[in-house]
Amino acid sequence: MGVQEIDQEQGGHQHRATIQHVLNDLRALEMMLQRGMFETGITRIGAEQEIALVDTGFDPAPCGPELLESLNEPKATTEIGRFNLEFNLDPAELRGAVLSTMEQEICGLMQNARTAAKDLNAEPVLIGILPTLTQEQLTLDFMTPRPRYFALNERITEARNGRYSIRIKGIDELKFVHDNVLVEGLNTSFQLHYQVDPEHFALAYNTAQLITAPCLAAACNSAVLFGKRLWHETRIAIFEQAVDTSGEDMPAQRDVLKRVRFGEKWVKESVLEIYRDDVVRFRSLFGTGELENSIEMVEKGEVPKLAGLQTHNSTVYRWNRPCYGTTNGMPHLRIENRVLPSGPSVPDEIANAALWFGLMVQIPKVYPDLAERIPFEHARANFVASARNGMHFKMHWLDNATISVRDLLLEELIPLARTGLRSRGIDEADIEHYMGIIEARVASGRNGARWMLDSVAKIHEHGTRAERLSALTAATISRQRSATPVHEWELAEMNEGGCWTRHYTRVGQYMRSDLFTVQEDELIDLAASIMDWEKIRHIPVEDAKHNLVGLVSYRSILRVVADPTLRAKGSVSVSEIMQRDPVTATPDTPTLDAIDMMRRNGASCLPVVHDRKLVGLVTEHDFMRIAGQLLEQQLRENPSIDPKNQP
Repeated sequence: MGVQEIDQEQGGHQHRATIQHVLNDLRALEMMLQRGMFETGITRIGAEQEIALVDTGFDPAPCGPELLESLNEPKATTEIGRFNLEFNLDPAELRGAVLSTMEQEICGLMQNARTAAKDLNAEPVLIGILPTLTQEQLTLDFMTPRPRYFALNERITEARNGRYSIRIKGIDELKFVHDNVLVEGLNTSFQLHYQVDPEHFALAYNTAQLITAPCLAAACNSAVLFGKRLWHETRIAIFEQAVDTSGEDMPAQRDVLKRVRFGEKWVKESVLEIYRDDVVRFRSLFGTGELENSIEMVEKGEVPKLAGLQTHNSTVYRWNRPCYGTTNGMPHLRIENRVLPSGPSVPDEIANAALWFGLMVQIPKVYPDLAERIPFEHARANFVASARNGMHFKMHWLDNATISVRDLLLEELIPLARTGLRSRGIDEADIEHYMGIIEARVASGRNGARWMLDSVAKIHEHGTRAERLSALTAATISRQRSATPVHEWELAEMNEGGCWTRHYTRVGQYMRSDLFTVQEDELIDLAASIMDWEKIRHIPVEDAKHNLVGLVSYRSILRVVADPTLRAKGSVSVSEIMQRDPVTATPDTPTLDAIDMMRRNGASCLPVVHDRKLVGLVTEHDFMRIAGQLLEQQLRENPSIDPKNQP
């Protein structure tokens, strides 16, 4: 859980005081390591379970703070988006029935969340990225009202000159520009913690880096965003682009690191290497209100909180992040795995955890020289490839080997993880159950991302985009409740999204976004040809920046044909006949308002704009289709009004 108590003032004197605090904490940490003050000989694990919240129509439900109050659960806390919450699980030793106990704890928290959410007409869901989230729901109105989140938004938005440019290419391509940091709130994760002895930290951290790619490949669960099929774990691309303060105008010759990153090199000796590197490279975003003399405390044999260092660390987002903490008054070091997505089921999550924990135990035993046997650049390339492709790529491995990630998991890593768990005294039944889930999932090739993509392919030609995304979300929730792992799930069905009328309340739910457009200086003959070829009756006119400037209709083309003066010119431009400043809607315009606008203005088409940019189109034909569905539903539900049934 990120540090919440912060000092928002960060200019001049305040910033220098913050840096001094961080530097003192670094020196204190070094002294603690030298004096052997850390707890050793025990391996504790922990987890942070993030959840998304949806309403009865499977859209994001911005009720996180209200649900938190209703739950009255000390393990629960807020996330940056009002449509998310987080549970912090109890830390426990890696032994015995710890894995099944972790599953029971998550299931209990989820059940309590479901019960409390009912009064808010909401439902919790475990999913890496909620398919029904839209860009329109990433405004500051949807940000959880906590000082930390608004301060984070202010600092990062200022560093980016108010512009968040996101671009991701998978099966489809997504490009959009946003104006606040809540785009990071798209991500929902299942974060793991693993305690290590300070003298073993370097090898343990390098192990975490090495196994990130295969563990993520098996666990991918975030393949769909805004209706686009992108990376198998799109969270990785979103987070790395969303929390980037390096700036877009940096010269190409200069290498600038991102706050969200995998890393640049193997750790050689100590956790201090990571902390020092981050302090050197990244300015503190904000300070902490806690002022302790950490050096003086260490000299007295006391244990400091290192609040300055922890606050700085909470705004540098390594995918494997070092963490400092205390348990029963004893300081310890942990590695936080921030890579894994939430879901798709609780058993899947615990299986992912079992694989990672088992490998964290065993890899240092069998590959103590791993940093000498594989270049760091290969480990980083593996990570990116796993996020892009899931289980469908060949990865670099030790000693210049190249191997299918599925073969590597099945033939080497899963057996090693089993051995590691056994060496820690994990219950044999738990080992076989959870590692069996991983083994079956990898053998089938179907993780959460693959299930999503296959489901989308199945329903791709049916309904509207909103209906398909609701069906995907609804199917995820129903199968999660069955507690079966994802490789056993049936694909989503269109009828799982509920009543179709929920998906026609706003223009953005059913507008056409795959548009044919022209610019003002185009020949009218081109517009006429597009209408003929594509069987459409309206073409929006936009400028080079995709701002809407006009509309060409089939009727305006007919006027050219009927006007001998225009025909005599020979070359007629779109600008001469287009309707300027047409009536428009936004994606959030209610359907009834859109119908009223068209009636009042005698319009047969409504261009849909967002910040003046053309994003879609709705026409009379769309409303006739909706009316036809409504009429058919009414006739089926009330057979007495069917003329065939009249006397």
